[in-house]
Amino acid sequence: MNMNEKHMDMDMPMAHHDMDHMNHDDMMMHGGHMMHMGNMKRKLIVSLILTIPIILLSPMMGMKMPFTITGIPGQNWLVLLLGSILFFYGGTPFFSGARGELQSRKPAMMTLITMGIVVAYVYSLYATIMNALHPEVMVMDFFWELATLIDIMLIGHIIEMNAVMKAGSAVDGLAALVPKMAHRRHHGDHFMDVAISDLALGDVLLVKENERVPVDGRVLTGMPTLDESLLTGESTGVMKHEGDHVVGGSLNGGASFTMTVAHRSDDGFLAQVQHLVANAQQNQSHAETLVDRVAGWLFYAAMIVGILAFVIWTAIHGFAYALPIAVTVFIIACPHALGLAIPLVVARLTGLAAQNGLLIQNRAALERVNELRYVLMDKTGTLTEGNFKVQTVNALAEGWTSDDVLRYAAALEQGSSHPLATGILKAAHDLDVPMVMHQTATAGEGVSGMIGDDHYRLVSPTTLPANINSQVRDLITTATTTGETVSVLLKHDEPLGIIGLSDAIKPDAQAFIESLHQQNITPVMLTGDNEKAAQRVAAALGIHEVRADLKPADKIELVKTYQANGAVMMIGDGVNDSPALAQADLGVAIGAGTDVAINASDVVLVDSKLADVTTLLELARQAKRKMIQNLWWGAGYNLIAIPLAAGILIPVGFKLDPMVGAILMSLSTIIVAINAMTLKLKK
Repeated sequence: MNMNEKHMDMDMPMAHHDMDHMNHDDMMMHGGHMMHMGNMKRKLIVSLILTIPIILLSPMMGMKMPFTITGIPGQNWLVLLLGSILFFYGGTPFFSGARGELQSRKPAMMTLITMGIVVAYVYSLYATIMNALHPEVMVMDFFWELATLIDIMLIGHIIEMNAVMKAGSAVDGLAALVPKMAHRRHHGDHFMDVAISDLALGDVLLVKENERVPVDGRVLTGMPTLDESLLTGESTGVMKHEGDHVVGGSLNGGASFTMTVAHRSDDGFLAQVQHLVANAQQNQSHAETLVDRVAGWLFYAAMIVGILAFVIWTAIHGFAYALPIAVTVFIIACPHALGLAIPLVVARLTGLAAQNGLLIQNRAALERVNELRYVLMDKTGTLTEGNFKVQTVNALAEGWTSDDVLRYAAALEQGSSHPLATGILKAAHDLDVPMVMHQTATAGEGVSGMIGDDHYRLVSPTTLPANINSQVRDLITTATTTGETVSVLLKHDEPLGIIGLSDAIKPDAQAFIESLHQQNITPVMLTGDNEKAAQRVAAALGIHEVRADLKPADKIELVKTYQANGAVMMIGDGVNDSPALAQADLGVAIGAGTDVAINASDVVLVDSKLADVTTLLELARQAKRKMIQNLWWGAGYNLIAIPLAAGILIPVGFKLDPMVGAILMSLSTIIVAINAMTLKLKK
């Protein structure tokens, strides 16, 4: 089945996507037909209730079981009534799914199921009428097969839906990043709240502290520090000045500002990301799964062989002789075991994955695990921790230690929420931080204040006095070259120390990269960060292919480029990664990432551990082997059973008894179930 339930109605503008609020956890798309979990469960319960008397009152492919009840007046008509209700009520999802498959000219599982239950019902209706008109000539019916096929297929669908339908809509997550209302200037300094859909180009808006920017625009007044991690994936706050561009959805810091509207809500950055995600998901949803391909082949085989058998035996022995043979061919091809072959493995796979910190949202993507050639991964939050940590501290003045530099820098940074300040404060957590007076933050320069009777500043290298000696500048250059972000502590413009911060590499990142090399999979780093910072992390991890300074559209194009040479896994955690996650053959989201990235992915690393990706690959490969084995057990017996049912050996005196066909189907179903349960993760 094509289980990518995330691909539903995503072309609408984001501003209008909220309507209806469909529950994605309970719904899935198949063959163009929306299936609702509640409806499927209700159909299964009703079908099972109807199946019980059908099994008790009708033989199995003409074979009376020990519990078969006979002798009830009107028994055949009662079975026909129950079978008709079951056929038209329980079979509805398969009819709708088959219609979608046939409209797309790709008959698959739904078409095969529909063929089986339609043939079983129509022939059983014919048998009931013929047995009533000519009781001396018993015509075998297939109500038993009709009922059990519908029940097993409903059970298989529900098992798989329960196992994989955990994701919400990535587009809903994107919409949630944008405020529904904006503060628009009305008269003078008065602002009124209006819907963002009512905003016009040039409108003046007020963005308050800790609010998200409602639409794309330009700063009019103020110097806010914005968290643009949704755009770049990087946690560093970005200082904005008058005239600078701001992105809708980015988070404002501690200073309000005014802005002018440059793009409408349905034409801004997030709207573009939404369309990228939607288009990528729709493209991926067209992928045909292995079970669909097998079901399609089986459908064509049964149709061709059944029709040929009917034509040939009609010509030789007449209609009455040929019809049961053709019907037996179609019934033999009924996918009882095939319907459970994949769902049982999926249920086992998702259970084992959950125990190992993996949430599988779309198992169909795992089917290409053996074809993976590239793993593209975001840097910040994926290979690195996602927050700045102090890496180096150099004391420059006589009598000063690195702890002294940290203590005084932390004093100046107290109360700041800037990512660099947060890193310094964490590093100085156990130190005795002095009191600071007259603390001041200067946009684009740094912070300053009085500690005792002396004036101290913590600034970026670009604002250092011109008379700073070459030794200090060499230290700054060295730290910057290695990808660190540098702050310099000054006392009355005399340098006291240098602090270098960077986003620390995750402890398990290097082992993960080495495991990819061992599997002949090429790791590729994608990042919105600068080239130097990216190369520093790549060199430490042994990654040879690096792409820096990327935007979301760049990442999705790179995924497409690599896909031209082989299957691609994408690992990411931010909004900027979501289009690439959706486009990749296998998208893996870091559990600590954004809801948008998680919802656009196929698998979520609940514990955000890269080692779990290695576990995922191993588990997926084993599950793929089990799926292939089950498909052979579920459909492979047809290679023998269908020709025998068609009467290929009748000329030498052997005709397949329908009872033998029933036994073969039952055995293959049991074997499929046992094989699925033997899936386990090797230690």
